Amino acid sequence: MTRDDWSRDLTTRTGLVLHVRPAMPKDAVALARFFTHVSPEDLRFRFLGGVREVSHERIAAMTQVDHERTENFLAFAEDGKTIVATAMLACDDALEKGEVAISVHADYKHKGVAWELLRHVVRFAKAKGVKVLESLESRESHEAIELEREQGFVATASSDDPTLILVRKEL
Repeated sequence: MTRDDWSRDLTTRTGLVLHVRPAMPKDAVALARFFTHVSPEDLRFRFLGGVREVSHERIAAMTQVDHERTENFLAFAEDGKTIVATAMLACDDALEKGEVAISVHADYKHKGVAWELLRHVVRFAKAKGVKVLESLESRESHEAIELEREQGFVATASSDDPTLILVRKEL
């Protein structure tokens, strides 16, 4: 399975067409710019902390992935240049369990972008043979938890932190 196998156009429920492809090192500047358009609340939910600005190290970790255990998908607007969302999948060494995290540009929320990206990541994880997909969510991230439930994930309280919810799907 090559990176290019997972580049495709996705159409959201609102008719928005996204071009989705795996991130590459050359995307670092555009990805950094994207995160300036993610709301402070969504940054907190994505990174589970008080992140005001996404560091160069985090951007590098999202653009310089191994494409084996880790993949970061970027969704581009119809202009083909503007990143409107990112969905990262990080798997364990055995490729049995993966964790997903999604961020969406503030101007593209509530248009089905996260829904389609999560479906794309689920298909990708299944094709890799991943058995379980998880997401660690802030208890306050109601929209993300509901979206994941709608796609068959089961939410349970985190045993490590009462402010977090573990959302899990058997693939």
